[in-house]
Amino acid sequence: MKKIRFFALILLFFFSLFLNAGNINVKRIDPPNWWVGMKVPELQLLVWGDNISLTSPVINYKGVKIISVGKAENPNYLFINLKISPEAKPGVFKILFKKGKKTVAKYDYVLKNRIKKPSEYRGFDASDAIYLLMPDRFANGDTTNDNVNSMLEKADRDNPNGRHGGDIKGITEHLDYIKEAGFTAVWINPLMENNMPAYSYHGYAMTDFYKIDPRFGSNDDYVKLVSEAHKKGIKVIQDMVFNHCGTNYFWKDDLPMHDWYNQWDKFTRSNYRAGVVSDPHASKYDYDRMVKGWFDVTMADLNQHNEYVANYLIQNSIWWIETTGLDGIRQDTYPYPYKDFMARWMQRILKEYPEYNVVGEVWMNNPASIAYWLENDRNPDGYHSHLTNVFDFPLMFAVSKAFNESDAWSTGLAEIYDVLSRDFNYSNPDALVVFPDNHDIGRIFTKLGNDIKKWKMAMTLIATVRGIPQIYYGTEILMTGDKNNGDAFIRKDFPGGWPGDTLNAFTKNGRTAQQEEAFEFVKTLFNWRKTKDVIHSGKMKQFIPDNHIYVYFRYNENDKVMVIFNNSVKQEKVDVNRYSEMIESDTKGVSVIDGKTYDLTKSFVMNPKSSLILELK
Repeated sequence: MKKIRFFALILLFFFSLFLNAGNINVKRIDPPNWWVGMKVPELQLLVWGDNISLTSPVINYKGVKIISVGKAENPNYLFINLKISPEAKPGVFKILFKKGKKTVAKYDYVLKNRIKKPSEYRGFDASDAIYLLMPDRFANGDTTNDNVNSMLEKADRDNPNGRHGGDIKGITEHLDYIKEAGFTAVWINPLMENNMPAYSYHGYAMTDFYKIDPRFGSNDDYVKLVSEAHKKGIKVIQDMVFNHCGTNYFWKDDLPMHDWYNQWDKFTRSNYRAGVVSDPHASKYDYDRMVKGWFDVTMADLNQHNEYVANYLIQNSIWWIETTGLDGIRQDTYPYPYKDFMARWMQRILKEYPEYNVVGEVWMNNPASIAYWLENDRNPDGYHSHLTNVFDFPLMFAVSKAFNESDAWSTGLAEIYDVLSRDFNYSNPDALVVFPDNHDIGRIFTKLGNDIKKWKMAMTLIATVRGIPQIYYGTEILMTGDKNNGDAFIRKDFPGGWPGDTLNAFTKNGRTAQQEEAFEFVKTLFNWRKTKDVIHSGKMKQFIPDNHIYVYFRYNENDKVMVIFNNSVKQEKVDVNRYSEMIESDTKGVSVIDGKTYDLTKSFVMNPKSSLILELK
């Protein structure tokens, strides 16, 4: 009797497989659409649907040809490789999925006109100043999307690690504030869907690379934000992640193939040692832990050596650029994916958009290690990243310490001098993005002991040193936060961004006297910077710190700017004779901040813990 039941179950199982094999549909195709006139004519479509691999796709549309079809281990996936010739026109064409002569599924696919010419994508450079903001914590412009039924995590502003309701509309409504403060670009932490049960507010565990999280708004809202920013002269930089995705991605229980992720017998975390990738002596064990290890239990490590994964990511980045008209990309955890893939991606981006910019997060404290990832021809192993920009983490670490330390051979102002003296490592130091803090680091005002004098020195440096300045939202109003207390405390809500907030720091009347002092300092500094080619592209000459005084010049054929720091707790004399090789025949310097004129024919005294930016006349 037991044997009969067993064989009955077996027959039932195979009968169900037979029935399911006939159930064919198309749940999703990525990318959702594409464009005519791309420089690279090939396009790979990921098709997801029950038993879709049992079909043969057919397209009958002028200029669009199926080159080949790839099948995965999982019968629910099909990869259609297309060639879109120059004669293809915008429009909608049908993809027919056939079994034999019978059409068992259909899908309408859209080809669009490009919204901009490739030459119109100019990227960002040292003439820009970037404002970094975390959308969930910046401003809540639409309270109706705080909770969405299909999203697992609901809003809870009382929970420091919960979602607080900031959104795209909140950003759009405060573009004038960002512009007033002197910024020409915004880098927004990821806006993509993060349908995770907890800690979804930061955006780095994406569950749909093609969809804006509905708690932030819609894809159309994002397109509108970019458009409105451009009208105000503000560029938009999108935060992307190629190393990992959220474990709740749509394919979570239905991977196309086993090696879609870097798989381990048990959960294995990355060792986070990015130096392994460029280390000529690295062990395979350490390398594998770095590149293949998971960033976190909720962040599945994508295998970019799987050709289908590689194409998926490359096409996704292009899709967002074409959809919105983005001005640049910030790429998260840059050394964590396979470096050959990252170079391939950059080559594809620059082929489509020759003047484009991507800044990579390379969190290391050594200029030589950072330089490995900034495109150059000096790497001993011959690696070319093709990456246009990197973050200057070494300078960030120096700024965090310099203005707190006493000056000595290697401390205090020497920290900054030493970092800049190693610029020989870089093919182009002006391509570095310089910053005092960001969403992963303790806030600069807190790190400087809530001392506005030290804070002003840090702002002066970031605004005038070589490179592209980036300021974290709220820095301009002295927001505080200690990383040791947890990420939530360096990602607090911007005061006034929520209906019912008692104070609104977006307005002058809503800022305290000290906040207003700080805001006006940033506003004056960065609006001045906008017009100064000597800061954007001028040369730099620095003098070794001496007696607590550190001086560097930014100069070109037409202008000279003298930047001076007094790191002492008391007044110190600036001996102008020491800098005569740069001052030359100029006799006065006019302060950028307060307009005061300094006589450069004789020495003068600087106040304790202060900085000066002098335009030489």
